[in-house]
Amino acid sequence: MATTTSTPVAATSVSTQRRPRTGYLLLLPGIAWLAVFFVVPIITLLITSLQAPVPGRSGVYTLGFEVSNYADALSAYWPQFIRSFVYASIATILALLLAYPLAYFIAFKAGRWRALMLVLVVAPFFASFLLRTYAWRTILSDEGAITSFFNALNLLPDNRILNTPIGVVLGLTYNFLPFMILPLYAALEKIDPRLIEAANDLYARPFTGFRKVIWPLSLPGVVAGTLLTFIPASGDFINARLLGSPSDSMVGTAIQVNFLQFRDYPVASALSFILMAIILTVVFIYIRRAGTEDLV
Repeated sequence: MATTTSTPVAATSVSTQRRPRTGYLLLLPGIAWLAVFFVVPIITLLITSLQAPVPGRSGVYTLGFEVSNYADALSAYWPQFIRSFVYASIATILALLLAYPLAYFIAFKAGRWRALMLVLVVAPFFASFLLRTYAWRTILSDEGAITSFFNALNLLPDNRILNTPIGVVLGLTYNFLPFMILPLYAALEKIDPRLIEAANDLYARPFTGFRKVIWPLSLPGVVAGTLLTFIPASGDFINARLLGSPSDSMVGTAIQVNFLQFRDYPVASALSFILMAIILTVVFIYIRRAGTEDLV
């Protein structure tokens, strides 16, 4: 009897030893992917940001520890940083104001049309980012219907939208709007309708029910949507290049120009690191203030 009872125990111990190993093996492809396509490029970018120019050889740099590259990059391009975060913040707020009613309608009112409306939300991704932005050049042109309408109401200070900060913000809002809608829909769709019915049974007004029940429960979607919109909008350069003027350039434009035109790789890398550091700091503070640390 002792022999027969020891066999299952031994088998159980072997199986429990294999489970952790299996879990680690399943993690290996993801870890390898992150190491090759994230960690290695980040380290390379850091090394490049500290390189020093070779005297007499334009565009050639050598290994060094030039921390002054960061100070030079920040002092030369601080207006682009401010402009980027202002444009991204306005675009994020506009996207939230537009996306929340739409996500609410899809989650609670769309019924059998829900799948179709979700497809329509994702449909812009079927075209390239560059093509969609070029389309907005036609939509916002000086002879277009939108510009003519607002000019008739005397609402445009320069009598145009294209090649102005307004055009850049509208382009950012449009291009990143689906990133706001989908997290909001995912959060709203999880809300139990019985909670809303309970608020109505307790004679709560619609706005009170929204403020006390729906809005708090949808905050994870709000936080995720604002982050997914603000972060890529801060580093975008296509909208500023195609829909704005040279005076509307953002930090993404400065990075692109230094990499591809000036070939000033250390300054471009330093700009990239400064942008990442500022965004990480803003995201950490925002999540802490929003009370959703579990999203980190």
